Formats: sequence, structure tokens, C-alpha cells
Amino acid sequence: MLADTQNLFIRIHMLHMAQSEDLTVTGVLTELETQGYRVGEREVKQELERLTQENFLTSHDDKFSITGAGIAEFKEVRTMLGSMTAEVVETETA
Repeated sequence: MLADTQNLFIRIHMLHMAQSEDLTVTGVLTELETQGYRVGEREVKQELERLTQENFLTSHDDKFSITGAGIAEFKEVRTMLGSMTAEVVETETA
């Protein structure tokens, strides 16, 4: 998977994870590696900081939690993913 595409998926995963718990660099890195992503600690930290700058996450100490804007963004992403999955995956299997 190309880096730009992977980064979009990583952002989605981070917002998803933040729905249920505060994020840490180490925790996110471990989860992403479990999901099969090839990513380093530096990239995870940079993406968490970008999401914070965009007001989707808020930082406190070494943890990141989702904001109202992050929740709204994730809801929109889920809606789009649902439509896209129906179109792309179901079309391919038909």
C-alpha cells in the first residue's frame, strides 16, 4: 500500500481507537502493527500531533483523547466507508 493511502487508513484507525480509550504513541504503534501496518514510532507521533492540530484529538501529558470535532469527523468517515465498502467490495465480489 502506498504511504499516502496507508496514512489515511492510520488516521481512521486512530480516530476509531480514540472512541473507546485515550491513545498513547506506544499503544497506537502496537495496535497498528497488529493490524499489519508498517509504521514507526516517529510516524505515529507525527500523526497524533496532526490530529491534535486539526482539533480532532487533545493532548494531555503523553495521552491523546478525542474531541467533539474528532467524534463528528469519525461519524462522517464511517458513513463514507459504509458507502464505499458497499460499492467497492460488493462490486468486486459480484
